[in-house]
Amino acid sequence: MLEMLLSPRRAERNPWEMFFVGLFYASLSVLLVNWIFSSDAVLSKYSGMLVVTFSVMFSLPFMFYLIKNEEEKDMAYEGMLRILREHSKALIALLWLFLGFIVAFSFWHIVLPSNQSFQVQIETYCLINKPTKFEECVNEYEVEGRAKTTAFLTAKDRIFMIFANNVYVLIFTLVFSLIFGAGAIFILAWNASVIAAAIGIFTKSNLNQLPLGILRYMIHGLPEIAAYFIAALAGGIISVAVIKHDTKSEKFWSILQDSLNLIIIAIVILFIAALVEVFITPILF
Repeated sequence: MLEMLLSPRRAERNPWEMFFVGLFYASLSVLLVNWIFSSDAVLSKYSGMLVVTFSVMFSLPFMFYLIKNEEEKDMAYEGMLRILREHSKALIALLWLFLGFIVAFSFWHIVLPSNQSFQVQIETYCLINKPTKFEECVNEYEVEGRAKTTAFLTAKDRIFMIFANNVYVLIFTLVFSLIFGAGAIFILAWNASVIAAAIGIFTKSNLNQLPLGILRYMIHGLPEIAAYFIAALAGGIISVAVIKHDTKSEKFWSILQDSLNLIIIAIVILFIAALVEVFITPILF
């Protein structure tokens, strides 16, 4: 029934509506997990993963039909610019969905009395930002804290580290979408929850600072996520084309070329996002 909230075609006409769908899906996931599993001695330890899993379950029907529509566009249209323009409509809708996830996850991370629902996300944040002081970081940020940058690294080292990590995520997104066209939504929902944990840390769990925290991470976060969504669309398009047996036609190779172009564009965007994260974000925050 939830998949009837918004169709992919309507989402492309009014992409901003996906923001509220993302808000609803993420909030429902957090509330259901807290209501059903909070008293379970075992499953409560994995609330962070369960929140992501529920969000993925709610989003899968939309993702499947959206990717199916994008593959049909590759079959129907000619010309790289025309195809990219058509794909951009889906990309904008997905970005609004992701932003809805971010806002909802961040809100509940701050509002809930315990960070148990985002425990694994906090641990992931600490593993990335303070690997040598992991336990200290987790203990500190479970209650309150503020994100700190790795200032001891040179700008060149930070760019390489950020870009390499983002390419690693992009590869996983591509593989997931190739195996199961809509499967990349798991990687993307997971990243939304980790960013939300980082926003909660940055704001010191102060709800009044939530807009500032979202802005701080979205300056470079939106280009990164756009790149992941582009890779997800590319992999999903290939996956759907293979399922529909388009491999026997010449059009399949055109689809393959279009998908490869999308992946190259995604890598370029990731590099630009790394530059923004290293040189622009620290100046503003």
